[in-house]
Amino acid sequence: MDIRTMQYYLAVVREGTISAAAEALHVAQPSLSRQMKELEKELGVSLFERGNRRITLTEEGIVLRKRAEEMVRLMQLTQEEVTQIKNHVSGSVRIGAGESNAFHFLSRTAGDITAEHPDIRFHITSGDTQDLMDELNDGLIDFALIFTQVDHTLYQAITLPVSDRFGILMPRDHILTQKDSVKISDLKGHPVILSRAHAAVISGMKDFSGLHVVATYNLLYNASLLVEDGVGLAVAFEGLIHCTENSALTFRPLVPEIKATGNLIWKKYQTFSAAAQLFAEQLRDLL
Repeated sequence: MDIRTMQYYLAVVREGTISAAAEALHVAQPSLSRQMKELEKELGVSLFERGNRRITLTEEGIVLRKRAEEMVRLMQLTQEEVTQIKNHVSGSVRIGAGESNAFHFLSRTAGDITAEHPDIRFHITSGDTQDLMDELNDGLIDFALIFTQVDHTLYQAITLPVSDRFGILMPRDHILTQKDSVKISDLKGHPVILSRAHAAVISGMKDFSGLHVVATYNLLYNASLLVEDGVGLAVAFEGLIHCTENSALTFRPLVPEIKATGNLIWKKYQTFSAAAQLFAEQLRDLL
């Protein structure tokens, strides 16, 4: 006896005739009739009273009906439990990220995942490209969000579909706030604060070569305090420091426009946990 045979037997009992059960099951009537006879032969008993227009169960048939219902229900419960285990993913996803509004794609994916899998934990670290690459290569994080070129021989990558625009974060009373946008040449003679990650992006641009760099940073909030306290003007991505009318700081975009695109990378041939694999798959779906 197998589960399918039990399901067929219960269908015959429920429908009352072989022909009605065959129609409900979408199987050929001779095939179903043959299976019922083979079931009786296997058990060595008669399950049906012959000669009636509708199925009448023998005493043995009544016993089998009860056991068949229990067997089918147990199989259904087992399938449900196995599916729940399959769909229940737990564990940690470790992401290192440079500061960017592009991180919203990662955070939205994390939100979708935790809504369905509350036992997954996300661990986020911030840093510049070199710090993140070191952590990725040492296995301390699963993914890194970077804004430099990707070595596709070593890493797999998902390129995010937005770019961050560079500009200058400055005190609200600074002379350059009189401009709607700032040229690199406008920064000559002013102390400048660069992100270490941004420095890698713009270091090859000759227009930056004459600037007076007084500090570097890897977290923009700290750099904003340097700007607020008069240390210098910070080259930064737009939108990371919210500059309202009451803020001590303001932002002006650079012209000509300079942008950087984020790439979420991970090591090639990386063996992911189920949680990390789910994150990569759902991020692709989101994009």
